[in-house]
Amino acid sequence: MVVALIIACEVGFWVLLALGLGARYLLKWRRTSVVLLLCEPLLELVLFAVTAYDLKNGAEPGWEHGLAALYIGYTVAYGHYTIRWLDGHAAHRLAGGPPPAKPPRYGMPRARHEGRLWLRTLLGAAVACALLQGAVWYVGADGDVSSLRSFQWTALRVVGIHGLIALTYLIWPKRGPAGSAPVGSAPKGRGELREQPRRCD
Repeated sequence: MVVALIIACEVGFWVLLALGLGARYLLKWRRTSVVLLLCEPLLELVLFAVTAYDLKNGAEPGWEHGLAALYIGYTVAYGHYTIRWLDGHAAHRLAGGPPPAKPPRYGMPRARHEGRLWLRTLLGAAVACALLQGAVWYVGADGDVSSLRSFQWTALRVVGIHGLIALTYLIWPKRGPAGSAPVGSAPKGRGELREQPRRCD
């Protein structure tokens, strides 16, 4: 039941997102779109409630409960980020808005971008580990909580691996193509124009 609900929540997330963006940019129903997008967190609350109810009724803690905690943690950390990213593309494609800004590709701006993504991963892992720890305390010493503990370690490993990847962008910043101007430098020729003396007639 928990696995089926996780799948239903994932499908529901994309259905609500499509309906919300369609109502905003195709039908011009802004308030309706806000209501639809605000329904997204309800999916996680339903999943959390059903998971807790399943454990309360004596279900043996298994991998599906750990997967539910990881899913909730991921949507808490990356759900709004995903919605905002798709909203920018929908505004550009459907409403003639400006193209959304792309993430930086080189140098320290890219390193900062990767660092911010890692912080989201850290938040998602913290939420997942907290939910799993709550489930461990709820089951108590009499139940088998090994699967819940293994998913806690999985969340921590994901944080560690992502952190190492993000750190490589800081230690070895990705360089731009040969001949490109450094990030933050003035366009070529602008300085020379400023230095030219004024002509007096």
